[in-house]
Amino acid sequence: MIYYKNTLILLLFFFQLSFGQLAPKVAKKVYTTKPLGALAPPIIDGLLTDESWNIVDWTGDYIENLPDENTAPIEQTKFKIVYDNEFIYFAFKCYDKDPKGIVKRLSRRDGFEGDWIEINISSHNDQLTSFSFAGSAAGVKSDGFISDNGKTWDGNWNPIWYLKTNIDDEGWTAEIKIPLSQLKFSDAPDQVWGLQSTRRYFRTEERSVWQRIPLDAPGWVSEFGELRGLVGLSPQRQIEVQPFVLSKLETYPQELGNPFKTGNDFKLNGGLDAKIGVTNDLTLNLTINPDFGQVEADPSTIVLDGFQVFFDERRPFFVENKNIFNYSFADDQDNLFYSRRIGRNPNGQPNIPNGAFMSIPNNTTILGAAKFSGKTKNGWSIGILESVTNKEYAKIQQNDQTNKVLVEPLTNYLVARVQKDFNNRNSYFGTAFTATNRNLETDFLNFMHTSAYTAGIDFMHNWKNRKYYFKSNMVASKVLGSEEAITATQRNMTHLFQRTDAGHLFVDPTRTSLTGTGGKFELGKASVGNWRYKGIIIWRSPELELNDIGFLRQADEIKQSAFLSYETLKPFGHFRKITTNFEQLSYFDFEGNYNKMQYTIGADLVLKNNWSVVVSAIYKPVNYSNSILQGGPRFRYSEEFFKSINITSDTRKKLKYNFAIYDTKGKNNSFSYTEFATGITYQPVNAFTLAFTPSLSSNKNKLQYITQTSFNTDARYITANLDQNTLSASIRLDYNINPNLTIQYYGQPFISRGRYNDFNRVINPTAFFYGDRVSLFDSNQIHFNEVKNSYQIDEDANGITDYSIHNPDFAFVQFRSNLVARWEYIPGSEIFLVWSQGITSNGDASENLFTELNAQILGRKPTNTFLIKMTYRFMF
Repeated sequence: MIYYKNTLILLLFFFQLSFGQLAPKVAKKVYTTKPLGALAPPIIDGLLTDESWNIVDWTGDYIENLPDENTAPIEQTKFKIVYDNEFIYFAFKCYDKDPKGIVKRLSRRDGFEGDWIEINISSHNDQLTSFSFAGSAAGVKSDGFISDNGKTWDGNWNPIWYLKTNIDDEGWTAEIKIPLSQLKFSDAPDQVWGLQSTRRYFRTEERSVWQRIPLDAPGWVSEFGELRGLVGLSPQRQIEVQPFVLSKLETYPQELGNPFKTGNDFKLNGGLDAKIGVTNDLTLNLTINPDFGQVEADPSTIVLDGFQVFFDERRPFFVENKNIFNYSFADDQDNLFYSRRIGRNPNGQPNIPNGAFMSIPNNTTILGAAKFSGKTKNGWSIGILESVTNKEYAKIQQNDQTNKVLVEPLTNYLVARVQKDFNNRNSYFGTAFTATNRNLETDFLNFMHTSAYTAGIDFMHNWKNRKYYFKSNMVASKVLGSEEAITATQRNMTHLFQRTDAGHLFVDPTRTSLTGTGGKFELGKASVGNWRYKGIIIWRSPELELNDIGFLRQADEIKQSAFLSYETLKPFGHFRKITTNFEQLSYFDFEGNYNKMQYTIGADLVLKNNWSVVVSAIYKPVNYSNSILQGGPRFRYSEEFFKSINITSDTRKKLKYNFAIYDTKGKNNSFSYTEFATGITYQPVNAFTLAFTPSLSSNKNKLQYITQTSFNTDARYITANLDQNTLSASIRLDYNINPNLTIQYYGQPFISRGRYNDFNRVINPTAFFYGDRVSLFDSNQIHFNEVKNSYQIDEDANGITDYSIHNPDFAFVQFRSNLVARWEYIPGSEIFLVWSQGITSNGDASENLFTELNAQILGRKPTNTFLIKMTYRFMF
């Protein structure tokens, strides 16, 4: 309990400090625009010669933001804004005494290369969210949606807008035209929008801004200037319809006798996405038979701890307005809504008899989905998502007979999220609700929940000009299903109710539901001066379950953390900026076990030559795990010390590189992990970029968990000495013919090999010395059976095998590549030509990594996918 008392004292200390000085206020700049009226709109050619620009004045006086905040920039910038009933127009003039030195690097969309100008528009003026539009001197568009007062920037939002640039004797100019239908604003007769503009001066990596924002400000959007003069704007209730047509040919090695592996498959498909502006604030998104196959390949990984892996969402339907649906309630990945559950791989895996062949769909078909979302002028953020996924069948063929087995039921997903800003946008209160309902139909799927529901409330308050903040949330969950399903939930890696030494948990095989709770309290200082700090308490009850449509890695945990950081506000000596931080963490379970104490110290150094160095050190004097034995007793890890360093060269150079080392060791060398990673990027000309990022890691663990079995009715938890080496590399080639026609190649070979020796069983899982935690099998107790590929254990050495362990050695080999040509032939409409290759196999664990690279990747026939996709966006 002493740690709870210390945390309470720390929180009271933060509260006491909240009566200190106010966050300083910077005077807000105001730009007043005018409507075009009867004047012809400007032609978007980058020349700024249109008469319509003369009706408004220039605004400028940019101030440096980085590296030397609140000083005069090297070159000045100015802009104008006009509008009509359909568009808002921006004209930029970026002065440059050396126009030949302007860097015009081409990239794919959202590349942010070379010199660029950016405009941020907070059309709700809510001090939290903003639309971002940036144009480079080369004419490349970058855009995104800013939320959480600048803490989150989502680059997957790709609206329709228009950009042209030009270089002249005074520097470079840009013209931008943005349809009002792409923005969200109220129907007020006289509106005030938040406004900010940023310029990147590439040669010195300087950022200058129109509205000054001190580096110790509480955020980004809340500090914007104002755009006035927006009179009589009519809400643009946009209607966009985007059909697609896709043809796909897949070739792969033929499998003789397998009717499902004939050597090639062809597919012709089509679908429709639609966006309807119900009001100018709220949008209804619809999709019918969506193509969710164009997801960038997830990075390869080997999972030895049994936990699920979190992957980012990249599908456009789920990405748009995802900030509204977000409900991250504890750690960053814990969320009531994890959209990749929708359309995931089918859950059922039928056992098939010898001689039979089976085909299972890679993904669950999404019959349709609808999403109603947006933010009103009164500060209400509203999001409702409904999706239905189809039944999926595995096809099993044996002796010319084909049977179908249901492996995924018809499922309905519902997500609802509401949040309300108040107190002059300094506070908000929100709720969330999710529901998953399945029609299981057969007993084979009884391991799945029939229904799952979650609910949450969250609150945040800022005070003293956003210098201090308090935020909290609480969630509750309930899952229902058969006794089989709820028993499986109690026993899975997230919960592990079967842990033999957990006095507060036990598996009840008669239960048909589980109800749990979780939450977070956080209090901290967000601005003013060099120091930042926060204190956090998080809990997840043992029965909390979110994984039907959310993401939860582990339940039964209470976490306390304290964070303190210091950052410089002015360059000095050889440094542009230095940020240092210290963090303390404590972990408990709901039985009161003290499982972990962790101290972290780190520093991020940016040099004046634009090199950067990031260093980190983590010390864990207390380190227990409730999950490493996967249902066994609480297990002690040795005292651990982690350290890392990452060095990155000047990213402006044509040749840039980085190097990183990550290293951790347990006391008495009981375990260790070392990784070397590097990256080289070369851009010989503005249109072409080559990037190569290899990494090599070594993972050694003298007590790596393998499996569990029993001997004379007693449980046996088997571990061994693991020696694992992993080699991976990613290769990227980008060739940009022009801003709207690009060719990209991505390839990644991944090889991981693990070998085990010195097998043992756990006898004293919490012993201080790692060697006392296990009993090593001697040569009289264990021998390897090559025919069965397993280790035979004669624990009592009486000549009779007591149990066996399948050989856990592994060699996983994977290669993925994509060659994509993308042409945006008109704004919002695209043609894709795609060639993908893939190889996945289990290699020979007795060979070295480079031998397996040759044998399993270079020496095998890959699966090839050739795809043509065309979309056309209609706007009404």
